[in-house]
Amino acid sequence: MSGIEDPGHGHSPAAWTTVVIMLVAISFGTLFFFLEMPLLVWLSVVLLVIGLVVGFIMTKAGYGVGGSKTVTKQH
Repeated sequence: MSGIEDPGHGHSPAAWTTVVIMLVAISFGTLFFFLEMPLLVWLSVVLLVIGLVVGFIMTKAGYGVGGSKTVTKQH
């Protein structure tokens, strides 16, 4: 197993930004579902998709694992 390189497990600005946006979307979506506000539930779904798009764009811009704008930490 020592020859296998660690993929980074998402320790990058792109991954963290994506997770935070999606976590907020899920939290608000759950709250709005409980409060029976369907329009805001659907807006939360849109925010969830926006989180995915932001993560993809940030990865392509070099902020993903192993990207040109990130610094890898040595353990």
